Amino acid sequence: MNNIRSVRGMHDILPEETPLWQWLERSLGDIFASYDFHEIRIPLVEQAEVFTRAIGQATDVVEKEMYAFEDRNGDMLSLRPEGTAGVVRAAIQNSLLQTPGLKLWYQGPMFRHERPQKGRQRQFHQFGAEVFGLAEAAADAELIAMVERIWRKLGLKQMVRLEINSLGDRDDRQRYRQQLIDFLRPHFERLDPDSQRRLDSNPLRIFDSKHPETQALMADAPRLSDALGAEARAHFDQVCRLLDALGIAYQVNPGLVRGLDYYCRTVFEWITEDLGAQGTVCAGGRYDDLVAIQGGRATPGIGFAMGAERVLALLQAKGLEQAQIPHVYLVSQVDGSVSLALAERLRDEIPGLRIASSLAGGSFKAQFKRADRSGAGFAVILGEDELAADAVQLKPLRGEAAQQQTIATELLAARLRELLSDLPG
Repeated sequence: MNNIRSVRGMHDILPEETPLWQWLERSLGDIFASYDFHEIRIPLVEQAEVFTRAIGQATDVVEKEMYAFEDRNGDMLSLRPEGTAGVVRAAIQNSLLQTPGLKLWYQGPMFRHERPQKGRQRQFHQFGAEVFGLAEAAADAELIAMVERIWRKLGLKQMVRLEINSLGDRDDRQRYRQQLIDFLRPHFERLDPDSQRRLDSNPLRIFDSKHPETQALMADAPRLSDALGAEARAHFDQVCRLLDALGIAYQVNPGLVRGLDYYCRTVFEWITEDLGAQGTVCAGGRYDDLVAIQGGRATPGIGFAMGAERVLALLQAKGLEQAQIPHVYLVSQVDGSVSLALAERLRDEIPGLRIASSLAGGSFKAQFKRADRSGAGFAVILGEDELAADAVQLKPLRGEAAQQQTIATELLAARLRELLSDLPG
C-alpha cells in the first residue's frame, strides 16, 4: 500500500524550520504592537461571497484560483485566498468600526489553486495589517513606515525596494478604464490570450502581463496618473511628501496596479531581485469602498499583506538561521521518577529553560552520544553516587577549556542561570 502524501502545493513545515518561523512571528508581532495594532484571528473558511463581492468576479483569484465548494447545507463556501476581505467582514459583523483609527493585524495560511512553484504554493502564509476609518495620507505613510521598520528589524532593507502609485478614485478609474480599452482595442491581436480575456473585464490587470509583446505595447499605453482627479492627486502628493520627510526611498511606478478590485488611491509593493520570478514580498494599498461593498457603513481603509514564505526565503538567502536546541541534556542512571522530578524542578525554577531527558535510558556512552547530537550546551549527570550525595555532575558539552564539576542539587538552578546567556528575563 502506498504512503499517503500531502496535497500538491501544501507543504509540511518541519521542526528544523519552525524556529525561524517563530522568530519571524515574534519579531513582527513586536513591531505591530509598537504601532498600536491588535491581532485578530479570522476563520480559514468563509462564505464565498465574502471574496467574490470584495475581490471582483473578473479577477484571477475568483476566476481561476479560489478553492470554492458547496457544503452539505447547500451554502457556497471558500478557503480564504487572502486576508483583507475576511477582516472587513469580521469588523462589520462584530461592530469594531465605531471608532476611527482601528488597527488590526493577522497572520496565517491562505489558499489559491495555482501551479506550484518556488515562492508560490497552494497553501501559503501571510502577515497582514489593516487600518480603518482614516482617510488621511498620514495613515498611508505610517503604514509604509511600519513595513520599512520591519525590513530594518529583519536586516533585509538592502534586499527590497519600494514602488508606489495611485489608482485614483472610482470615477478616475472608470474614465481611465475606457481610455485604456480604446487604446488597446486596435491592437487586440498583439495581446497574449490572458490579456485578450481581460480587455473588457479587468483591463488594468494587463499591466501585470509578463508577455514581452504585451509589455512593449503597454509601455505606450495611457497612464492612470494622467487621469487622476484633483483630490486623488493631492492625496498622493501628500503621501510622497510624508515619505520624503521620513527619509523612505521609493519609486513611483505608473504601471503598478493591484490584482484585486477593491483597491483605490495609494498602492504599493516591496520588490526584491533575490527570489527570481516571485519578486513581490509585500503589497497593499487603500480600499476606501470595501467596507461599503461588504455591507457596512462607508469607512476608509488601507492595509498590506506580506508573504511569509518569501520573507523567510530572503532571511535564508541572507544566511540567517534559527535553531531550537536544548540548554541542558539530562543523563541519568537512576530511577526514572527521580530524573523526571529533577527536570520538572528545573523547569519550575528557571522559566524558559529547555531540557531534553534521556527517556530511552541506556548506558552512559549511549546517552552522551544522544546528548552531543542534541546540540545541548550542558549535560546534567545523575547516577547512583550523585543521588546518594544529593548532587549532580554538570558537564559542558561545547568548548574544550570547561571542566566537569560536582554541584549540590539545590544549587544547580542558580549555577545554570549564571552559565546560560539566552534565558528570558
